[in-house]
Amino acid sequence: MEEGQIARWVKNEGDSYDSGETLAEVDTDKATMEMTALSAGTILKILKGAGDTAALGEAIAIIGNAGEDISGLLSEAATNGSKSGPPASAGGTADAPKAEVANANLPEPAPAPPAKADNIAALPSNGRLIVSPIAARMAAENGIDLAAIAGTGPNGRIIKRDIETALAGGAASIVRPVSTFATPSIIGASAYTEENTSKMRQIIASRLAESIGPIPTFYLTVEIEMDNTLALRKQVNASVTEDQKISVNDIVVKAAAMALVKHPFANASYQDKTIRFYQQADIGVAVAIDEGLITPVIRGANLKGFLEISAEIKGLAAKAKAKKLQPEEYTGATFSISNLGMFGIKEFTAIINPPEAGIFAVGSATPMPVVRDGEIVVRSIMNVTMSCDHRVIDGATGAKFLQTFKQMLESPGMMLA
Repeated sequence: MEEGQIARWVKNEGDSYDSGETLAEVDTDKATMEMTALSAGTILKILKGAGDTAALGEAIAIIGNAGEDISGLLSEAATNGSKSGPPASAGGTADAPKAEVANANLPEPAPAPPAKADNIAALPSNGRLIVSPIAARMAAENGIDLAAIAGTGPNGRIIKRDIETALAGGAASIVRPVSTFATPSIIGASAYTEENTSKMRQIIASRLAESIGPIPTFYLTVEIEMDNTLALRKQVNASVTEDQKISVNDIVVKAAAMALVKHPFANASYQDKTIRFYQQADIGVAVAIDEGLITPVIRGANLKGFLEISAEIKGLAAKAKAKKLQPEEYTGATFSISNLGMFGIKEFTAIINPPEAGIFAVGSATPMPVVRDGEIVVRSIMNVTMSCDHRVIDGATGAKFLQTFKQMLESPGMMLA
């Protein structure tokens, strides 16, 4: 973590708090974290409001005892100093024995006067609305017209609190039905809205640029008959409860993990002067959330059964969508799997997540006519494309690994061999 974006302040300027209370919420690279107080105190001044980004160690607030003179600290904070007191720790805590600068390590949104549901905001003349990512999502989910909301965040930014206030105070008055125009008239360039880039989207952009540029990547695609895997899934699901049922992806994760331990170079990473070989297969499973993509990790997937893998994926995916994953739950994978088959995508390529040496792009299992023993038969065919880091995986190495993976899905009993 190098910087965080303040999601919201739980406490306002002038509010007192006790030890252990949450002062703010901060959007980090992949999750929303809470900044809690180590001891009791008062928020004397908020320096970074909702939507603002702060570098690690940068002043975000002044905390201390009510009534203290903070003029000296205000001057110090203007230069991003922090010598007047210990900074808030990266783990998300703040101490306040006397007035001091609270430094960034877990932010939240600065509260402003609540917006009233009937306080209609006029769209700025330049056509722009400033909206936080969370507020935009909530508005979309509840059918709220953002142009009808008066933003109470910095510079009129529409924040989560504004949407909550609208919903609580009469959202019906600000929900606008889609209009039908008999003769539309378009004059000039389209109006638009802008949102601050979320920390997750910034990291995704940075990581992808890091991957696609310096990593020499090549791709291998294989067709896999999934009929036996689909039959296995049906058999397993017939004997478990509804919440225990497994998906095709759960079996794919298990097969990939078993194949990885048989092919060490596929379960490795390039470390400049060394190649690091991993003893277990820790599989990163790509999960789509509103802000982008995150890959919760199934540790030691080669040692786990389908039901255990399925339960872990479901639990981690739920935490990911709630932005409650801890760093150890989404970092340190040895290989990743991205599955878009549920969206009807037959084939695609995925970008390697450094320092991993490979990633699977899994398409849908689609019934197709194929020739077997001189006859045309229908089989469920799934395309899997592997992106390979050529510094670790050579063509033949990747092909052999894919061959093993294919065998395990076409003959699931091979996972036990």
